[in-house]
Amino acid sequence: MSTLKRKRGGRLLGGKKAKKVKFVADVGEPAVDNQQEKKDEFTIPPPVSKGKWTNKERVLIFSSRGINYRTRHLMQDLRSIMPHSKADTKMDRKDKLFVINEVCEMKNCNKCLYFEAKKKQDLYMWVSNSPQGPSAKFLVQNIHTLAELKMTGNCLKGSRPLLSFDPTFDKEPHYALLKELFIQTFSTPRYHPKSQPFVDHVFTFTIVDNRIWFRNYQIIEEDAALVEIGPRFVLNLIKMFQGSFGGPTLYENTHFKSPNMHRREIRQAAAARVRERQMVKELQRIKKAQIKPEIISDVTDSVFDTPVPVKPVTIETEPPKPKEKKKKRNLFKRNRMQMGRR
Repeated sequence: MSTLKRKRGGRLLGGKKAKKVKFVADVGEPAVDNQQEKKDEFTIPPPVSKGKWTNKERVLIFSSRGINYRTRHLMQDLRSIMPHSKADTKMDRKDKLFVINEVCEMKNCNKCLYFEAKKKQDLYMWVSNSPQGPSAKFLVQNIHTLAELKMTGNCLKGSRPLLSFDPTFDKEPHYALLKELFIQTFSTPRYHPKSQPFVDHVFTFTIVDNRIWFRNYQIIEEDAALVEIGPRFVLNLIKMFQGSFGGPTLYENTHFKSPNMHRREIRQAAAARVRERQMVKELQRIKKAQIKPEIISDVTDSVFDTPVPVKPVTIETEPPKPKEKKKKRNLFKRNRMQMGRR
């Protein structure tokens, strides 16, 4: 038998070098020539990863003032499942969006998730690559947080996720750009100080009804099944810009309908139903107020007429004779008993 003898070619960590390995004969086996030794030697390539944190992606997650509790919990959930994220104080709604690039520079972040609230009921989300761009603006709908869903799944905090995309992302150019933007934003960098060296959950981005549906699933080790964890939300794309939070428009969604227009259509439909009911009532009132024509003769009156025999008319000149009245023998009970004894 032959044993494996390794030659050390450098340090183990840090700048790892290739290792040379050769086979050496055991005691009792014939010696091998030098040429045979050179043939038996082969080189093991160094590992690809050196264990260094090279991807310095950092995401700033914050919002404007005026958000509700649901948006606040959604931001907290995203920060918990994205260990490479950072937080900041709320930004005043009067400030311009270009100020966010300066905030990202101060926080040393090159990606940004900015939640913008309007009218205390509409929520918009900006996904931007700061400061060069591009950026995209979405309308966030159907928000469900971790605490609200109460899902049965669970994953390790700080673990790195897998990203799963719908095949439609590779067919359209604007979806391909969104896919690259999502990959750089939501994927946790390898060897990040706050991340864990495990992959136990999946982020899925699915396109249905011209909207992007975000879901988070846990990977079960037993049978590789998926169990939803949360949070979940739906992104309705509005516009894509070349710069960060502005610039030339790259894409505009023609299927997008603003929440104000949607609420207006709902009010108009409700008003149309009310007007229709009022018109029906008015027609019924006018119909009742109309004078009905009098029916002089009815054709069906002669259906049930039967012939009556005609009696001759007689005139009596004398009064009729009085009728004889029969006397009734009404006796008392005592008299009747006496008459019975006799």
